[in-house]
Amino acid sequence: MPQRALPLLKRFGPAALVLAAIVVAFASGITHHLSVHELRERRELIMAADHTHPVLSVLAYVGLYTVVIALSLPAALPMTVAGGLFFGPWIGGLAAAIGCTLGGVIVYLVCRTAAGDVLRRAAGPRVVQIEDGVRRDAFFYIMMLRLLPIMPFGLTTLALGFLEIPIVTFVAATFIGIVPLSFIYARLGWGLNAAFANHQRLNLHSLVQPPILIALGALALLSLSPIIIRRLRRRPQA
Repeated sequence: MPQRALPLLKRFGPAALVLAAIVVAFASGITHHLSVHELRERRELIMAADHTHPVLSVLAYVGLYTVVIALSLPAALPMTVAGGLFFGPWIGGLAAAIGCTLGGVIVYLVCRTAAGDVLRRAAGPRVVQIEDGVRRDAFFYIMMLRLLPIMPFGLTTLALGFLEIPIVTFVAATFIGIVPLSFIYARLGWGLNAAFANHQRLNLHSLVQPPILIALGALALLSLSPIIIRRLRRRPQA
């Protein structure tokens, strides 16, 4: 019996821990504290801690961001803005990209370990063909998905866990793909210091202007250009 239980524990144990942590997080009400209102209320306290322990503060921020993404808590945008608010646009943006990538790795590995092969076998040969096509250009596909903010990060990560993509490719493409958006939101967060000082009410989603979305969409299309060129070169040969 223990010999049978050990493989099941290795396979479903991480997923069970993540699900339990999600339940605890929502039950404790911690998600209500990951908001713009809390940033405004605790700004001076957190900035004082940052000045006293700058390195430890950044590490704590990266760790908290990792947990937020790993548990799929609805606080990725406030967390990225908080990085710029407290650490500046460059350090805050980089720390946000690192935390988001680490959290994504946890989701990806848990999904692939728990159910990736089972779902793949149940889906049939058609999905295997799609998987082969995606894996050939996985880096560019993943980078495109990360550049487009209209697609939920957690949902795309779960979908990628369904495919057998090398972890190095996943990490590199995810990090490079989310860096532009992380710096944009961190820059907006840095600008919130003046707004908070003037007691202005803000909606984070209203800060993202259409030119920013257009620029990110152009970057996403540019990331697909190697795939398009390769397909066009293959067509005459076929």
